[in-house]
Amino acid sequence: MRGVFVGCVCLAVLGSACRPSDQREYTLQGQVLSVAENRRQATINHEEIKGFMAAMSMPYNVRDPKQLEGVAPGDLVNAKLIVLSTDAYLTNVTKVGHAPLPPPPEATQAPSASSGFELLKPGERVPSAKFIDQDGKARTFGSFKGSTVLITFIYTRCPFPTFCPLMDRHFAAIQTQLKSNAALKGRVRLVSVSFDPLTDTPPVLKAHAQKLGADLKTWTFLTGDRDDIDQFAARFGVSVARASNDPRDITHNLRTAIIDSEGKLVKVYIGNEWTPEQALADLTPVATAG
Repeated sequence: MRGVFVGCVCLAVLGSACRPSDQREYTLQGQVLSVAENRRQATINHEEIKGFMAAMSMPYNVRDPKQLEGVAPGDLVNAKLIVLSTDAYLTNVTKVGHAPLPPPPEATQAPSASSGFELLKPGERVPSAKFIDQDGKARTFGSFKGSTVLITFIYTRCPFPTFCPLMDRHFAAIQTQLKSNAALKGRVRLVSVSFDPLTDTPPVLKAHAQKLGADLKTWTFLTGDRDDIDQFAARFGVSVARASNDPRDITHNLRTAIIDSEGKLVKVYIGNEWTPEQALADLTPVATAG
């Protein structure tokens, strides 16, 4: 019996050693809204995940496409959500039913000629929209003229490590590099714009900045009127959808852009595939031009 007990203890220790120390596991229950063609991602409108995030619609990755075999929009599913410090994915995806899809949430209108504004093209001047910064001061985007700007769009409650928190980590890494790069120091400004002004008030943004170790001389956080922010963000290709019963339930994509010292668009990064090293390489010729 003693040998068995020791063996069990060893197995338990080995089992815990196989699991990353930062791994967390949650039960997810919700309805599938869409499935990617490669079956590596599904957007799911899920119930509250207790201890992690409110009920909302989010795209979730799977590491094995077989997890989504036979899964279609409208299906009700249960799954295990694995969350790491820099990644998250679903496993044990099980279909438990089907229901009609709800009407889509109100979304930012896609830029078009008929809507009065279009996607910005490289070389075009970025509009000088009105904002409020983390100190509660009113400012326009034009106030950054004279500096090269790297801008992204986030909200502080975003719990998914590969979305807004990843943008925060990328900007923090870039800020560190800017301080030690003689060619870029003092020439580049980092700007994070929140599209959740209901929650992300100036004090909330300032606390978020402190948590990230942001140097406010280099990295600015902006909020403002929701419609103004949505229209400004849409010019870069940002799409934001909010649930009609709770505007804090936000589904969004990711866009990050480089803007030159004259306020003209240089480049837009789509999604979260870009890296701090790539951004620094792209910023250097822009910031040092002339």
